[in-house]
Amino acid sequence: MNSIHTKLPATLLMGILLVLVLFSCKKDPYEVGISLLPATDTLNIKVTDTCTIQAFSVRQDSIRSDKSTLLTLGSMLDPVFGKITTSLYTQLLLSSEGVDFGKSPTLDSLVLMLAYSTHYGDTLARQNVKVYELSDNLYYDSIYYTNKTLGTYPTLLADKDFTPRPSDSIKLYKTKVAPHLRINLSNLTKYLGNKILQAPTASLATNTAFIAFMKGLYIKSTPASDHHAILNFEITSGMSKMVVYYHNQTDPKNDSLNFDIPINTTCGRFTHVDHNSYLEASTDLKQQIINRDSVQGSRQLFLQGMAGVKVKVKFPFMKDMGKGKKIAINEAMLEMTNVESDTTFAPPTSLLLLRQDSIGRIANMVDLNEGTGYFGGSYNPTTRSYRFRITQHIQKIIQNAYSTHFDVYLVVDNPISSILSPNRIVLNGTDKQFGASRLRLKVTYTILH
Repeated sequence: MNSIHTKLPATLLMGILLVLVLFSCKKDPYEVGISLLPATDTLNIKVTDTCTIQAFSVRQDSIRSDKSTLLTLGSMLDPVFGKITTSLYTQLLLSSEGVDFGKSPTLDSLVLMLAYSTHYGDTLARQNVKVYELSDNLYYDSIYYTNKTLGTYPTLLADKDFTPRPSDSIKLYKTKVAPHLRINLSNLTKYLGNKILQAPTASLATNTAFIAFMKGLYIKSTPASDHHAILNFEITSGMSKMVVYYHNQTDPKNDSLNFDIPINTTCGRFTHVDHNSYLEASTDLKQQIINRDSVQGSRQLFLQGMAGVKVKVKFPFMKDMGKGKKIAINEAMLEMTNVESDTTFAPPTSLLLLRQDSIGRIANMVDLNEGTGYFGGSYNPTTRSYRFRITQHIQKIIQNAYSTHFDVYLVVDNPISSILSPNRIVLNGTDKQFGASRLRLKVTYTILH
């Protein structure tokens, strides 16, 4: 049988070849929308990274710090961001309600235990904390911010110097237990221990009655004079608690008793953060956040967690993009690069991009609705950079589609959550001298007919 050869039309042949090329190429997930355009429109695709960006660092307002599973404590002196000191307020609850300490309980010691979790900075340097009893009420259902303080009684319960040992287990009564900080609350005075042991029966009947009787503790960090560290203690392991060690004189058999008063997720608690007005910060940082010199943002940009420093980002001429022509944004990627290669102060694992108006109302970027995998914000340690896809946001600006004006901010901590991160970072500014490593907006767009 003879083969029959049919000559394909040139246009059809080119179409088949184009399909083969498209399916043989691995699609870049950051190139969105281009393959959906008709072939004739691809000629009108433009790419630019020269969009004008104005950015500068500003101090972040206080943020929520209540109900976190981590208790933050400690102080450190950062060569760029200056001094930061964190202290904590917390309730403590009875491990069992209706406790009876016996007829003649005698205090042996009262010990506060805090289970180590993570840390940021130098744990080899010694720290100091002081402990006081709260005189003001602390409420679990209330919202507390990092600038909040509560009243305390003047009696100093503990003045503790210690070197953090977050990785070293402790031998307690011949048994190894997980790493934790121990603060004796009965060395200076036996006041609080005796107050608990001699409490009225009604005050020990329920936890509601107990926290009205003993409102909680204030653990105050002493400001650091050198590097030091910010320490996180966790409250879900059962190791964070106050323990009353006592004996009962009326019963010789009960000569070694103890009772736990835990700190757990049902306790009211929050972290207070003090940046000492950034008096010890670098000159470049103070120039931006204290002297409000926004021009300095072209050189360097500063970001810090713990209600520290955020970056305001503006796109002043974005509405004029296209020079009067109708355009569609295929992709808009905001990119930024870490200046520092030294890992002494690790950069945040992720950043957040938010919209905020002049009276502090927060709104998520519209692109976040597509999920964090699409939106971005995670740190790439290989390129030392972050990227945010803000395609829909830029399209709305061009279309003048926002009914309410919101400025855009880069932050380490979400101000409406209670998760605090001590991490900070210095980014290249917007100046073109930094090339592709500057803070830049890379836009791929199509000119429509």
